[in-house]
This record gives sequence, C-alpha cells and structure tokens, in this order.
Amino acid sequence: MKRQWDKHFPLLILLYLVGDVTSQVNPGVCRYPLGMSGGQIQDEDISASSQWSESTAARYGRLDFEEGDGAWCPERTVEPDSLKEFLQIDLRSLHFITLVGTQGRHAGGIGNEFAQMYKIKYSRDGSRWISWRNRQGKQVIEGNRNAYDIMLKDLEPPIIARFVRFMPVSDHSMNVCMRVELYGCEWLDGLVSYNAPAGEQMSLEGQPVHFNDSVYDGAVINSMTEGLGQLTDGMCGLDDFTHSHVYNVWPGYDYVGWTNESFPNGYVEIMFEFDRTRNFTTMKVHCNNMFTRHIKAFRQVVCYFRSEADWEATPLSFSPVVDDVNPSARFITVSLANHMASAMKCHFYFADTWMMFSEITFQSDTAMYNTTLAPPKTGSGPPTSTQPGDDPTHKIDDSNTRILIGCLVAIIFILVAIIVIILWRQVWQKMLEKASRRMLDDELTASLSLQSETFAYSHNNPSSSAPSEQESSSTYERIFPLGPDYQEPSRLIRKLPEFSHSSEEAALTSTVVAVTASKAPTATFAQDGVPHYAEADIVNLQGVTGGNTYAVPALTMDLLSGKDVAVEEFPRKLLTFKEKLGEGQFGEVHLCEAEGMQEFMDEDFSFDISDNQPVLVAVKMLRADANKNARNDFLKEIKIMSRLKDPNIIRLLAVCICSDPLCMITEYMENGDLNQFLSRHEPEGQLALISNAPTVSYGNLCYMATQIASGMRYLSSLNFVHRDLATRNCLVGKNYTIKIADFGMSRNLYSGDYYRIQGRAVLPIRWMSWESILLGKFTTASDVWAFGVTLWETLTFCNEQPYSQLTDEQVIENTGEFFRDQKRQVYLPQPVLCPDSVYKIMLNCWRRNTKERPSFQEIHRALLESQT
Repeated sequence: MKRQWDKHFPLLILLYLVGDVTSQVNPGVCRYPLGMSGGQIQDEDISASSQWSESTAARYGRLDFEEGDGAWCPERTVEPDSLKEFLQIDLRSLHFITLVGTQGRHAGGIGNEFAQMYKIKYSRDGSRWISWRNRQGKQVIEGNRNAYDIMLKDLEPPIIARFVRFMPVSDHSMNVCMRVELYGCEWLDGLVSYNAPAGEQMSLEGQPVHFNDSVYDGAVINSMTEGLGQLTDGMCGLDDFTHSHVYNVWPGYDYVGWTNESFPNGYVEIMFEFDRTRNFTTMKVHCNNMFTRHIKAFRQVVCYFRSEADWEATPLSFSPVVDDVNPSARFITVSLANHMASAMKCHFYFADTWMMFSEITFQSDTAMYNTTLAPPKTGSGPPTSTQPGDDPTHKIDDSNTRILIGCLVAIIFILVAIIVIILWRQVWQKMLEKASRRMLDDELTASLSLQSETFAYSHNNPSSSAPSEQESSSTYERIFPLGPDYQEPSRLIRKLPEFSHSSEEAALTSTVVAVTASKAPTATFAQDGVPHYAEADIVNLQGVTGGNTYAVPALTMDLLSGKDVAVEEFPRKLLTFKEKLGEGQFGEVHLCEAEGMQEFMDEDFSFDISDNQPVLVAVKMLRADANKNARNDFLKEIKIMSRLKDPNIIRLLAVCICSDPLCMITEYMENGDLNQFLSRHEPEGQLALISNAPTVSYGNLCYMATQIASGMRYLSSLNFVHRDLATRNCLVGKNYTIKIADFGMSRNLYSGDYYRIQGRAVLPIRWMSWESILLGKFTTASDVWAFGVTLWETLTFCNEQPYSQLTDEQVIENTGEFFRDQKRQVYLPQPVLCPDSVYKIMLNCWRRNTKERPSFQEIHRALLESQT
C-alpha cells in the first residue's frame, strides 16, 4: 500500500500546486508523507551528528528502505540522559507536521537495532532549536519494540518547522539505528511567530479557568515572544469554552483569552512575523462569543503593515457585526486588501469584558522580490551553497536571474507535459471501460429499476409503483491498490446474491470508484437497451461548495425546470451581511438580513414575523471568476430549487442574477443547524436539572426526526438523491421545526466530518452506505442509510461523531465487512434514549441489501406510529 502511495505522490503534488490554496490547516487531513520514504527529500537534506560507517550514513535513515546497511546508526552507543546523537531533516520550507514514523534496522534479518524512545527538536530558521512537548508537557516519545515494524505517533500539538531532529533516548547504554518519516503538509500561512500578551485567568463559580497559550514554543514571561502555539495548531475551540477537543486538560484550554481590565487602551496587540514579504488577502480569527459569560468577538481590529524596515503610516480598520443573539464560536474574516508586508501588528478592541481566540490564519500570495534570503545557521546541520566570504544577502546578478528564469520555464513545461499525459491516460481509460462494458453485456443482465412513474409519487394510489432509485456517478479516484485476490467483475458478480443474474437490484455505477483494504472489487455493466447513467441520465449540480447539492435525474430536471425561474430578482442593497456560514470551491454562503422580503414571496409562503422586520436568510453566492460550467450549474440549481415546495425543505426565496456575483437567497432558521442545536441541549432528566442546561424531550426529538423523514419522502418522490443527509444539514426553527438544507460541507466547523481522498474528493464516509463508498453508487436507498445515521445522531444529542471509536480508515474497512456479509460488520450502538422499536428502524436503514431497506414513506409512517 505504501508503494502505491509513493507512486501517486508526484501527482498529488501537481494537483496541490494547481488547485485552490487555502491557509486553513486541518490536522485530521494534513497527514501526507513529506518524502523520506518517497524520495522527495534529497540525500543532501538529510544529515546526522555522526555515523557508524559510510553504509549507515544519514541518507539511509529513510522509513521502509533497506539501502546501505539498512538504517542510520550513530557512531557511539546511546547513553542515559545523553542527547548528543541526532538525525536531522531539512524540508527546505516551513511545514505543518502532524505525525512521525520510526523504524529500526532490520536489513533482511541481519540487523536488530532500534530506538525504544526518542525526542524531537525542531527549528524554523536553523538557529533556534525547540524541544517538542506534548500537551501534558512530556518530551519523550515511545519508539519501536522491534527492528522491522513501523511505529506511527501523532504529534499533539503539531509543529511548524523547516528543520526536524530525531534524537534517540535510552535508560541504559545501547546501540540504536533509526529510519524515519515525517507526515504533514506545507505551511502556507508563512507565519513564523506571533507576539502577544500572555493569556489570563478567569474565576468561574469560584474555580480558576486558565486561558494561557499552553503549547507556545517561544518565550513566555509577561508576554509571548518569538513563537507559535495554540493560535496556529489547527484546532478551533468549542462554543462552550469550558469544554475542549483534548482529553485530560483544564477548562478554557482551547482558547487564549484576555480581560479588558488589564488593557487601559481597550485593545490587545498581537504582532505577526512572516517568512517573507507577502501579498495578504484575508485574516481569519476564530473567536468565542459566549456573551452570557461576558465574552464577545472583537468590536474592531486595526492592522499596521511592515514591508521593509518601517511600519506603514496608514492602518487598515475592520469592524465586524457584534452578535448578541448567537453564542456560537465563529470565524471572522478580515479583508487585508492585498497589503504587501513581512510583518503585521493588529489591535483587537474589546466588545465586552473578555475576548478569546483559538485560531488565527492568513491567506496570501508570496511577493516576488529579486533578493535571496540568508541561509539558515546550523550547528552541524545540512550543507549550504554559501562560499566563504560570500555576503548571504547580496542581490542576484543577471546570470543567476537568467538561470532562475530558465529553470522556472522548464518546470512549467514539465508540469504541462504531466497534465497532458494525465488527461490522455484518463481518455484512454474511459475508452477501455466502454470496451469492457460491451464485453460484459453478453455475460450480465441487470435491471436499473427505472420505473415508468419517474417524476412523481402518487400519495393517493398506494398500488402505484414506488419511485425508482436513481444513481449518480462519483468520479473520485481509486484510493487503495487492488489486492492480489482481485477478481474480474463478471466472476465476482455471480457470487453476490444482491447482484446475481436473477436479482432485480439496480446496476452498479459505470465509474470504477474504490477498492478498500478489504479488497472489495468494483464492476461496470448495464442492462441491454437501457442507457448508462454515466452517459448523461444524471445532472450533478456542483453548487457553490464544490460538492453535489442533489443528484437529479435529467428527465426530472427537464420537467421541473422547463418553465422560467419562478422566483423574483431581489435588490442587493436590501441585503445586510451578518456572517459567513461557509465557503467552497465555487463560492460562499453568507448569513444576511433581508429587508422587505415579504413583498417578494408567493402567497403560499409567509414568515412568522411582522412585515416591517428584516428576515434572516442564507445567501449562496457564486464567485465572479467561476468557470462556465459552475455558472450553468448554479442557474440549473436555481431552476430546480424554485420548484421544491415542501414544509420540510429549505425554500428558495429570491435571486440576484442580473449582475455578478450570482446569488440565490434561501430560508435560514433562527436556531441554526440541528447538530449545534442539540449539542447545546441535554435530555430531560435529573442531570439536566442539576446542570440547569436547556433540555429537549424525547417526544420533540422524534418530532424532528419525523420531519426529516417527511422532507426526504418529498425529495425521493421526485427521485432526488441528497447524498449528504446529516444533522449538520438540517436547520431548526421555532417550535422544533426542521427543514433540510445543504450548507454542511462548506462550513469549517464540520471539516472533520468529511474524509479527503488523495487530497481531492471530500466525502462524508461516516454517513455513507457501504455501496456508496465501495461502488460509488448513490441512490434513494443510500439516502435511507444516511437517515439512519442522522436519526442516531439526533437521539445521542450529537455528543459524538458516528463510529467515533473508529478511524476513517477503519470506517472504510468496516464497509468491506458489509460487502463480504460475514456478520463481522460493526453497527452504531443503540442510544440510551432510543426504544427498541426506533433502533429497529435504524438497523433496517443499514441493511446490506438495498432492496430490503425501507422507503422514506415507510420510515415516516413508522416514526409516526412510534409516537402514539
């Protein structure tokens, strides 16, 4: 599996370079091997304090490689309390490192040396070295127990560094050898340090709550200087600051906070130093807003910029909307108006007694200057190209400039050639797939379950045929290599009862999608005379998030969108921005107030407020520079959304399409999404009375779940496949009203709910059915599976992720158990509040055979009966 990863790594780098760049680091996704095992890190960038022999030099310390004598081995034995020996790696630029791997010297059974323990030191400039400590202050990392197994260790907290040293540790004199790998991603923010006042202490109900930056790696006396810490660790604090993502830590751990009593000027000054001069576009600040505890996001921020030696005289000022309604923590995006700077000094003004930040990130383009940076100063570090007597800050002469330009042109030509080769291979692969489909037609017959009543489901005629399961192709790449026991699809298909010749189940999608570690193969075929869905039967709407809003049958879309758009143009000037809900590949989603919206609504729709009050709406905005396909998809989505009229589906209210940027205005419910709503509440009972927390009764939970089922029943009657049903995509209004939406994928808050495949496709695998993950098959039946998970979330008050005890890889492996159907698959456990009858509904939603899963009409009826 590692070799396969190494094979595709250059492609990932290319996709990374040409794709969208974001400064927001997600430690759960930023786990790519940085090149020790793959060879991207060159031999000259690997050095060591000493070596036993030339065949155990530093360059042989690569994970899972057996060159030389099989590992790096220092010249001397490692003694207790001695940190003289180290293996050093130069990454050539700053990286965000989340994981390390170590291995001993095996050498085909000849070697048996390994490091049982080790420490890590790192540096951003090559001169100041920092000892890594975990969140509890421990430096020593448990190493290997034998010479051949790879031991992976998460770095909590992660580190931001260019240079990393592995330093073997032992409690007795012993010989050690090491092979290592670093995992992470490039540190695109470019931030090398922030200076700020030290965090302060709050007294809460007589108990101290500390808001210090406990992982800051600079100097901390009265203030923090020349370091990075919790504001750059990629972890956003929770709405309630007394809770944390991290176990065994104190209340307030995720936040750095200050009280205005300590700052007579009314602001906190934070200075940011960067690796080079950059062109800054935005700064994102994650703030707590628990105003009931006198905590609010900043009232105003004033930023000063330094590009050379002096600070600019004219600062930039930004004032966000002060929110006294929603206590949720949130990112506030500050536009930096393309200022050029290598340092930034920002004054954050208090809006209440306390101000708390958990994360600050930057987006910028690196400025191009015709100067070189001074080489890093390293004690026994990697060699540099500087010759004795050279001035390390001299300007590049003309000959060097020509060489640099020539290298850049060559790199561009190579990248273009790689792109052409990739596109050619994809076209060739599609041709082979079409040929294989024709060959398989002689062996396989399968029904697509495409019934005559494709467009609507008659509620008045129970005997009429149920809506068909429409499939949509998902073209993300294979994520695991084919195992040695891979079988041809035609042979496999005879062994699966669900897809046998006599089965009437729907055909597999025509796109070969994924084979997991369980070695579950995929197949491609269709019934004679019936067109493949991948040949244009499905319209996949990109939406502003870059993901599919709904998978819509093409004929259904034609029926729905044959008329003009049934919504009116809304004046942009009547929209007032409140906050950004999320962003994606093609646009953004904003929370706004709309004045006079009642005048633009149909007679069958009304707001539960007076006519002269502004209405809270969500505005999905397409970027002005979006490509033609994205614009067409956006307009198609408007047409389709304008026809969706159901009390449990978010309603399209109006549009702004006469000029760019294109906007669609939809409902937004005042209580936010169901996930956040339930996480702020407790079940009724004695515990809730003691904690004085707001409660939701079991009856209201069932009432909300029934509404979700009703909304999905409406969508399935039109053969719409949602593909991302979850509590994060259900909005809550007054009196526990629920409406289904699609904002979840675009929100940073839920980035951990989506699994990134090879840095490209993003999938909610913990909510997806086994056939969606393994076979790329999305149907109404897969939506039913997701509903079962959503029902489980609801009855657990969203206190944890589905399958929280499993890693993402184990979740995928579990789908392989569903595929094999040998009774080893893991199901979500029955929630405490859940009666047997409702848990049976969940289990029915998770049946392996899609035909055995209930329809949404049956689920809706069963939930209604469970409440009587």
